[in-house]
Amino acid sequence: MHHIDFQLDRDYVELNQLLKLAGLCDSGGAGKAMVAEGLVRVDGAVELRKTCKIRAGQTVQTGDTEIRVRD
Repeated sequence: MHHIDFQLDRDYVELNQLLKLAGLCDSGGAGKAMVAEGLVRVDGAVELRKTCKIRAGQTVQTGDTEIRVRD
């Protein structure tokens, strides 16, 4: 599994934007599509809310990549 540590510079980041900022997709729209297809897990559970708030301490996984959100 490939791990990415993402440094959060605010209270939260929307899930679709996190996927874009971490380099896992080209745009926020592509991130929304990934979420809608059920390809993204937050803290181990499939997340279907495209703009859910991701906060420090949470983990996002898609495919063989895991993003650890830090503050």
